[in-house]
Amino acid sequence: MHIILNDEQHPLTEGTTLAQLLTELEQDKPGVAVALNREVVARSQWAERQLAPNDNITLFHAIAGG
Repeated sequence: MHIILNDEQHPLTEGTTLAQLLTELEQDKPGVAVALNREVVARSQWAERQLAPNDNITLFHAIAGG
């Protein structure tokens, strides 16, 4: 199956969770935020959110400012 990751197609094994994807990409670190189909997913839900074909995922780094 394929997902859209930061506007590019990315192959993925069926049944992969968001947490597994981020581990594979080495992006499971503090400051990383994820939007799945334009909805931000809380880090506490990454392990239970299973990805589906054509899901649209945007990874970004949270930046503090004032």
